[in-house]
Amino acid sequence: MDRVPADTIYSLQFDGQGGMQPLPEGRELPTEAPSWVHLDYGDPAVARWLLQTPLLGEAAREALLGQSSRPKLVKLGETVLLILRGVNHNQGHRPEEMVALRIYITPDLIISSRRRPLLSEQDVFGQLCQGVGPANPANWLVEICDALTDRAGEFVEGLHDEILELEELVLTRQMPGNGRLARIRKQLIMIRRYLSPQRDLVARLGNEKISWLEEDDRRRLLDIADRLRRWLDDLDAGIARSAVLADEMNNLMAEATNRRAYQMSVMALLFLPATFLTGLFGINLGGIPGAESPLAFWIFTGLLLTLALVLGVWLKLRRWW
Repeated sequence: MDRVPADTIYSLQFDGQGGMQPLPEGRELPTEAPSWVHLDYGDPAVARWLLQTPLLGEAAREALLGQSSRPKLVKLGETVLLILRGVNHNQGHRPEEMVALRIYITPDLIISSRRRPLLSEQDVFGQLCQGVGPANPANWLVEICDALTDRAGEFVEGLHDEILELEELVLTRQMPGNGRLARIRKQLIMIRRYLSPQRDLVARLGNEKISWLEEDDRRRLLDIADRLRRWLDDLDAGIARSAVLADEMNNLMAEATNRRAYQMSVMALLFLPATFLTGLFGINLGGIPGAESPLAFWIFTGLLLTLALVLGVWLKLRRWW
């Protein structure tokens, strides 16, 4: 046996009715009722406790201490080791840098750890505080998977809203801000990379022969896996739509470049005759017409303006301008 360590994030005992009772530091584990101890493995004191507690085997220590970050499911008799991932909502961090939640769970005890806070863990703890949370470790496992999936779904929906906004901008021939589409595409790809194995993991968990998982728990886990599959389909659709958006934006940029080049060509055509005539009459040779006339400059200027006007009318009639 071991005792509740110091500096826990949460340490509580399920009351079997959806509520909980706090477990004080130093209380013996396991207790007379199923318990949940939630830790920050980045705390040196917590890391020492995880390395020394007799409650855990070597595989569990490695999992809870952050030796691996990929989604993982290991079944050791009635014990299950899990590594799940949730969207990173911490300030100053990018959402696609997902947070790993590491779980050691038995019919009587849950020990979980993470490095950065997760909204999903707070959701489940809030349910317990209100008396509407999980009644036992099996329910807790379902609720934490459900909360992680809900938060991921909210983020995916937010990305789709951003894609819709960009599509509206492109339809109105406007260019989105620099780097915005690239950021969305990166987030879509990164989130999909982590949710895809997590979907398989939750589906496998619902099909594993774990005696303390009831039929209703298994059904809910399979429903969660199905929701994850739908989010993955939405992510695939988002990636495809963002690729189409990138093509349209490239077309808009090419069109704008061509339009400017065309305008410059038209302006050059307007000034080409005038440039030729001014160059011709600007040479310092004898015999230049009008060299002795005080009105020659104004006559020449009027001819240039008339020529420019005639060229402008001609370009307009030819629909070049």
